[in-house]
This record gives sequence, structure tokens and C-alpha cells, in this order.
Amino acid sequence: MVHTGFNPALVALSIGLAVFASYTALDLGARVRGPVAGPRWPWVAGAAVAMGGGIWSMHFVGMLAFEMGLPADYDLGVTLLSLVIAVAATGAGFAWVARTGGSPDGVLVAGPLMGLGVAGMHYTGMAALRIPGHLSYSPSIVAVSIVIAVTAATAALWLAFRQHGVAQKLVAACIMGIAVAGMHYTGMAAATVTASDAAAHAGMAKAGQESLAVYVAGTTFLILFLAMLASSLDQQRVQQDLQASEARFRAAVQALRGVLWTNDAEGRMVGEQPGWSAITGQTRAQYEGFGWADAVHPDDVKSSVETWNATVSARRTYVHEHRVRSRDGTWRHYAIRAVPVLDRRGAIREWVGVHTDITEQREAEAELRESNEEIQRYAYIVSHDLRAPLVNVMGFTSELDSARLEIGAALGDHPDAARLDADFAEALGFIKAAVNRMEALIAAILKLSREGRRQFTPEHLDMAAVLQAVADALRHQAEAAGAHVIIPATLPGIVADRLAVEQIFGNLLDNAIKYLDPSRPGRIAVTARSTGPRGICFSVTDNGRGIAERDHARVFELFRRSGAQDRPGEGIGLAHVKALVRSLGGRIDVSSTLGKGTTFDVTLPSRAANADLEAVEPTPMAAE
Repeated sequence: MVHTGFNPALVALSIGLAVFASYTALDLGARVRGPVAGPRWPWVAGAAVAMGGGIWSMHFVGMLAFEMGLPADYDLGVTLLSLVIAVAATGAGFAWVARTGGSPDGVLVAGPLMGLGVAGMHYTGMAALRIPGHLSYSPSIVAVSIVIAVTAATAALWLAFRQHGVAQKLVAACIMGIAVAGMHYTGMAAATVTASDAAAHAGMAKAGQESLAVYVAGTTFLILFLAMLASSLDQQRVQQDLQASEARFRAAVQALRGVLWTNDAEGRMVGEQPGWSAITGQTRAQYEGFGWADAVHPDDVKSSVETWNATVSARRTYVHEHRVRSRDGTWRHYAIRAVPVLDRRGAIREWVGVHTDITEQREAEAELRESNEEIQRYAYIVSHDLRAPLVNVMGFTSELDSARLEIGAALGDHPDAARLDADFAEALGFIKAAVNRMEALIAAILKLSREGRRQFTPEHLDMAAVLQAVADALRHQAEAAGAHVIIPATLPGIVADRLAVEQIFGNLLDNAIKYLDPSRPGRIAVTARSTGPRGICFSVTDNGRGIAERDHARVFELFRRSGAQDRPGEGIGLAHVKALVRSLGGRIDVSSTLGKGTTFDVTLPSRAANADLEAVEPTPMAAE
């Protein structure tokens, strides 16, 4: 049996190789774990070459450090096979863990396989040794070396796929490198060398082992250095991408008229906050910690803090509004939205938020509220004042009705008495109907001014009677224009608000009369058709001037009029009609041809939404 030992310098060199290879593999493993531009296999291959090649070089230098006092040589084929085993086993381990996302289950499967591959590399490399003697192994120590190899490989994979900084990576590389070297020298301790009789008294022969070890180590260090250089260049690319992404994010925030800021987990401002400083004028010394609260309006500080504390406790997005003192001393209104950034343990690490200036929006809303209140007050006053002349009209109508009776009595059996009485009664009926409608409109305006929105009261409507009443109210205008308005004797009934329906069709019939062509007899007809089990389409068709196609959509815009402006109007009626139709759950469409006429189709539900009324049985539609 030959007395063996180790060259301390080469042992130190082998451990250095193991540590450097471990650090390189951890760094390349981070590329595989994180976002990678392009395919991942080059980084997996790089990590495999760095780790497997580094372990193999450490093993080979450790072999050269083994002093047996016998001439030694190595079988080139078997030696290269050991290198292939090391790279293949390491690559397979990295690829599997990368595929499983670095999960514990993936590491526990790939680690033992990789460790067995490393142990196989070691003992294959030992089998490449050619000496004038015999190698034997202690089974128990071999088993210990395999356990160390499996443990070291599993730890290597686990560390490679964890988040870690440079300091943590250095510590992990040292631990892993020493573990790998420990596996090698444990395996060497398991070997016993027995010299043959011919070599028992041979002199110490190194055959240039130290020079060979230096060459192998130098080549390996160069390969590892190139791998580290590639990793560094890729890291620079990632940093540039991150900087570009951050710049785009900041530009997007600025485009939204907002400023970006960050707080720690408790809400303290730390570091440079250029956005906050730009809007408040505070210096870093003023806003650091909780100094930012000094720029918040005193009336808003309490609610801001309470909302913040509730948000932190619930670990949700912080959404709030408050006023902030600007650089010029004025108070501006900001909407705040901040999201928590969590660490790997799930604890809040910091907050990233945006202050968006909404001062103009809030001022516009205040002006709108003030304007709306003014309109409501004015509508209330006007509608209230309209009732006085309306009462007078009703009084005079009653007096005229009494006078009609007196005149009828005075005429007695005069031949024209019956005709005059009928005409008088019809005229007074139209006046009373118009007064009643005006009374209903005034009541609706008063209710709207009190409640802030219009409320509809659905009821069963006999549409033939409703539309005939609307047409009768417009008889004077129709006769003056020489128009004939046709309302069928029967139309489908619906459930809807009576006043709203009267306003819709009153406006449509009034417009149809107003824009008839005076060169030919006017004709206006109302028809109806079913559009399904719950819808009725009422069409108002005239043979008037028509509307140009380009103006079909514009006629429903407020204060927008189309065609020749030779008729009185403000462009309000059709816009109001569309709003009423939509409020009732329907729709309105127009089709028209210049010189031929226009049709407005009003589709209304046969039953009002949420109406607590029995369904209306549709009545038969009569032919026109």
C-alpha cells in the first residue's frame, strides 16, 4: 500500500475553482430564473458549462494534487467522458428546475439526479487514472461522498433559483464551493492505492502535474470569466430596459398630470422625491419622514391619515382625495392612488403612489352644481309665475262658457244658434285641453325643481285616444297649413307616463306640420307595428320638405337645426324628444328624403320597466 498525500497549493487552487464556478453558476442561474430576452436554453447551457466544467476542473486539479509517489497518466477518452457527464448532469438539473419555475418539488427531483451525475463524474475521472498499481474503495466512505454530492447539488440548484444580492451570492458560492470540494476529497479519501512490485521502489514522479494543473485551472478561469462577462453584459441590458421602462412610466404619469412618489411601509417619505417637491416646493429635509403631511390642507389631514391606516391594515390599494399646498401657496385638489409593493415573505416593503391634479375637474363640477341649482330655482320661479296667467285664462274660459249659454238662450230658435253653440263649445274644449296640458307641464317643472330629477308615473294608455287628443290640440296649426293629420281609430295600447308620451308625439306632429311643403297638400299619418313581444313602433310620416341625409343624426342635437331656417324654433324639441324616449326605455330613428318627406320611428316598450300595473292587451291595428 502506497503512502499518499496532497499538494496544499493545488488543493487551495481546486477549492478556489469550486467557489468561482459556484458563483458563476449562481449568477447564470439568476438569468434563467428572471426575465430573459429570447430563448432560455443558452443560459441553461452556460450555467451547465460553468457549473459542470468548474466542478470537473476542480476534480481534475484535485486529482493532480493527489501525491502517490508513483508515475501517473490519464486516459484521454475516459477523462473527456467524465467532463461530459458533469456538464450533462448539471445542465439537466438546471433545465428541469427552470422548467418547473424553481419550485421545491423541481429542486428535490433535479438535485439528487444532478448529485448522482457529479458523483459519477468523480469516479469516472478516478477510473481514467493510469498508475502502476491498484485502486480500491471503502464502500462506506463512497456512500458518504455520494450523500455530500447530492446535498451539494440540491443546495446549488436551490440557491441558483432564489432571490439574492451580491453579498448573499458570495456567501452561497463559498458554502457551495466548499461542499463540492468536500465531496471530492471525501471521495479521494475512500480510495486506497496499492503499488505493484515493479513500482514499489520507484522514485517520486510528478510528470509535470503542477504545470498541467495550472493550465487546466487557467483555462477554466478564463471560461468562467467569459461567462461572468456575458452575465454582466446581460445585466446591463436588463438595467437599461428597466431604466427605459421607468422613464416610460414616469412620462405616462406626467401625461396624466400626476406625480409619482414612494413611501416606506409605514408611510414615511424616504430618498429623493422630485415629483412631490415639484408640486409642493418642499425640500427633502421638509418632506422626509411624515413631513409631507405639512403640505396637506389642515382640514384634510385627519381623513387622509385615517384612510391610510385603514388601508395599511387591510393591505389594499390606497384611494383618497385631499388638497395640497402648491409651490405658489394656493391649494389644489389631488386624487391619490397608491399600491403596496410586497417582499417575498408577503410583507409590505413600500408604497408606490400617484398624485393626480383634479382641481379643474372639481371646479367644473362645482360650477355645474351651482348652475344646476340656479336653473332649478329659475324653473321653480317661472313655473310658479306661469300659474297666475293660467288661472286668468281658466277664469275667462269659464266666463266664456257662461256667456255661450246666455247667447244660446237669447238666440232661441234662431237657425244659426245650434251651429254657433257647437263651434263655441269645440273652441272652448280645445282651450280647456291646452290649459290642462299646460297645468300638467307646470306641475312637472315644479316637481323637477324640487326633486332634482324627473319622475315618471306609468299608466295604461289608449294610444289612439292620446294621439287624437294631441292632434286635436294642433288642429288650428294643421288647418292653417292646409294639412290633414290621420290618427287610426285603434292603436296598440302601452303602459307609460302620459305627459311624456304627449310631449314626444306633440313635438313630432308639430314639427311635421311646421315643415310641410306649401306647394302641395300636406299629409301626416301615424301608424304602429309590433317589434316583438314587448315593443311597439309608432311611426309619424309626413310628405313635407324632408331632411338631408347628412343632417339625420344632427337633428337630435341640442340647439342644432337643419335645412332652411325660415320657421321659428331653437333646436330643442327633437333633442328633448330623444331624451324622453330613452328615459322610457325606447329609441327613435329617422328616415327622410329631400322633397319627399320624413318618417320618425318611435319604438317604446309595451310595458314600462318596474311598472306595478297589469299587462296591457294590445288592441287590433286598423288599416290606414
